[in-house]
Amino acid sequence: MTTIVFLHAHPDDESSQTSGSMARASKEGHRVVVVYATNGDHGEVPDDLAPGETLIDRRRKEADASAAATGTQRVAWLDYADSGMTGWEQNNDPGSFLQADLDEAALRLVRILDEEDADVLIGYDWHGGYGHPDHIKVHHVAHRAAELAARRPRLLESTMNRDRLRQFRELALAAGMEQEFDPDAPMDDGNPLGSPEADIHWQADVSDFVAARRASMQAHASQVTDIGTFMAMPPEVFAAIFSAEFYIEPGRPPGMVERWFLDV
Repeated sequence: MTTIVFLHAHPDDESSQTSGSMARASKEGHRVVVVYATNGDHGEVPDDLAPGETLIDRRRKEADASAAATGTQRVAWLDYADSGMTGWEQNNDPGSFLQADLDEAALRLVRILDEEDADVLIGYDWHGGYGHPDHIKVHHVAHRAAELAARRPRLLESTMNRDRLRQFRELALAAGMEQEFDPDAPMDDGNPLGSPEADIHWQADVSDFVAARRASMQAHASQVTDIGTFMAMPPEVFAAIFSAEFYIEPGRPPGMVERWFLDV
């Protein structure tokens, strides 16, 4: 059995980025742990909060529901505030993840890695996929925590295959469908989305876990804008887009292979 720790910036990031791998690993008998760096307190506030219920309360419940959908055995929190998008005033909040001392944040994660005796740690690529400050910080914290852990875990970086997404966009345009989304357009930090395929090492087949991915996303129903966009996709489009997940493995020779990264 392998113990895999997934570090995500906010509750709901796991659903769109790694929920298929989480569900597959769990189904195969591995121990899956998800760690959220922030409480997601600058997400969308739903209209149906109960008296006394906060957005943080709701998002923690949704994280637990997502874990149930993917078979994740443990949900943990680093307990930082959401830093907001690039340029937001929340970037300067002393309690935000962005402002956290790198070693202090890494040691919070290390405590979990050591408790779990983690074999694998998964963070994000160098710009967090789309440049969100908290996502970029996840990249740095994951790398530092891997260095500080009592037993250094194998480190992978979740990313999005920009070339594949471009192909999907071109197919949609050729079919006469309007497409506002463009993976080559500047994202939150001015860089295009994800990574070129040449920089990716693993294409993980999660086609058997598309239903789990959808359930994981639906668990985060409070985040209407993002989740609503995914849920509005026709089933066949959703299945095509979310049938694979992509990972960079620092130090591995160049070249992407279509293989489950736990099979090596």
